[in-house]
Amino acid sequence: MWEAVAFILLLGQLPAALVLLARLSKGPSRRPPVAPRRPQLADLGCASVVVPTLNEALRIGPCLEGLSRQGFELREVIVVDSRSTDGTGDLVRDRGRRDPRLRLMTDDPLPAGWVGRPWALQSGFEATNPASRWVLGIDADTQPQPGLIAGAIAAAEAEDFDIISLSPRFILKYPGECLLQPALLMTLVYRFGPTGSDATGAERVMANGQCFLARRDRLAAIGGYGSARRSFCDDVTLARHAAASGLKVGFLDGSKVIKVRMYDGAAETWREWGRSLDLKDASSRGQLWGDLWLLTAVQGLPLPLTLLWGSAIALSTHPVAPVLWAAFGLNSFLLLIRIALNWAIAGSYDLSGARGAWLFYCSAIADPLAALRIGLSSVQTPSQWRGRQYDATLGEAVD
Repeated sequence: MWEAVAFILLLGQLPAALVLLARLSKGPSRRPPVAPRRPQLADLGCASVVVPTLNEALRIGPCLEGLSRQGFELREVIVVDSRSTDGTGDLVRDRGRRDPRLRLMTDDPLPAGWVGRPWALQSGFEATNPASRWVLGIDADTQPQPGLIAGAIAAAEAEDFDIISLSPRFILKYPGECLLQPALLMTLVYRFGPTGSDATGAERVMANGQCFLARRDRLAAIGGYGSARRSFCDDVTLARHAAASGLKVGFLDGSKVIKVRMYDGAAETWREWGRSLDLKDASSRGQLWGDLWLLTAVQGLPLPLTLLWGSAIALSTHPVAPVLWAAFGLNSFLLLIRIALNWAIAGSYDLSGARGAWLFYCSAIADPLAALRIGLSSVQTPSQWRGRQYDATLGEAVD
């Protein structure tokens, strides 16, 4: 019986392992992290920043402080507030009195068929100064580092990208998130390869809306954020639409120029981040289910199957069938890859203030949970998102 089970599982795991190895093989040739940079004279006033907000008073302070520390390449910061009730607007106005580049606007009521974040970004984009060559969307929970904007623009112009987005350095504080968050992030590495590598097609483009830089004229040409108006993963939806429209889109490592404190604790990480990581709004059903197969086969199963097959071999009183050895060997190999990848992504995390930081290196324990979370999210449509209620017609997968 065990031999039959092992054989069936091997049939599903072997091709998934080959796909994973092909994706990870891009790692040695991936682009280096974006470096902070001083602006050049030609950069004067070349960038506008849009920050969408809804009840972000507790988190937006470091974001505004980081933007104020950018150089003369920054023409303006437009904070688009969706009628916050926690004093976000007052905080922004106070900061604006100290930095005239910063201004507050309130977006119009949310139209039917729009998710709040892309609507706020679209409203801010339309309000930006046409003289800015670049528009940068920044989330309120980010912490921009000095040289972010100039460095991102230099990286984009070096390879003539029309759009780039940057992965941040994640700040972790509590033991549960040190265990779960890296496992959830690893689902992206397994599905799309290392940050800084090239996508194999528009449908495999990855993006991060926390730091999303676009040439203003190119973004206007594809209708701004309108293509992502119904999406709960609007960053990836927009990036894939742009790539399919012929624009050059990149996803780069921004760990040296931007940090983010996303969620407090494992429960909030599971609930909030987990329900958008499936990327179903930007994916076909075939791609969605293919990714679920891959995550289950090479991330969710290796730890429990290594333990299962190892125990079966250790406890066997008869010669062990070759298929059990093969199954044990494959899953042990996949588990070793996963442990090694922990060290590879360590630079994407700030663990300096974390309690139980050592749990980060044990995050493979949470891999079955991470794969389960992506699976659950793939079959559910959010009814709440960032303080808003939505009906079930939004966020439907692309056919």
